[in-house]
Amino acid sequence: MTTGASAPLAPQRSRARTFLPLGIAAWLVLEIWLLTVVANAAGGLTVFLLLVAGAVLGATVIKRAGRRAFANLTGTFQRAQEAARRGEMPQADDRAGAEDRNGFLMLGGLLLMIPGLLSDAAGLLLLIPQVRTAVGRYAEKRVERRMSAAPPGSLQDAFQQARIHRPDGKVVQGEVIREEAPQAPREPRDPRPPLMP
Repeated sequence: MTTGASAPLAPQRSRARTFLPLGIAAWLVLEIWLLTVVANAAGGLTVFLLLVAGAVLGATVIKRAGRRAFANLTGTFQRAQEAARRGEMPQADDRAGAEDRNGFLMLGGLLLMIPGLLSDAAGLLLLIPQVRTAVGRYAEKRVERRMSAAPPGSLQDAFQQARIHRPDGKVVQGEVIREEAPQAPREPRDPRPPLMP
């Protein structure tokens, strides 16, 4: 016996969920094919030594980037504590340390640790500071574009609405209240002006 309720609609799959498994499968097939080609040309021992060297270099890069990130974090905390002792507000960090792009450096180390020649080449590219800076700027622009185009009610929209920039670059949540001369009372059916643009 049916109750007359319609069946719930299945959620639509995003393009990323559809094509990501296919891309990963194609990447794995390409990596295996490239390893066999190099093994046939240079020998299996050469390929094995390349993979081991990539794993060791990747672990070293990740360890170094992690130490640098920890040093940046502790330095930030120490500067905040010093400012609090002096009774001042902590200053906004300059962008000089952000140009290191430790996250992309760690990603490069991780790509070096993954067995495969294509991932090693991508990891080696991310070790170059200019490439990390270019990739970081591109990623920031993409995230900013997606945040600005977020539909109302989404998590990205809530994050975007929570960001109000002060002149010194800090982000503060708030609401502007203007005190003006009294105006004539409005009729209840008139819409209220929006609080935020």
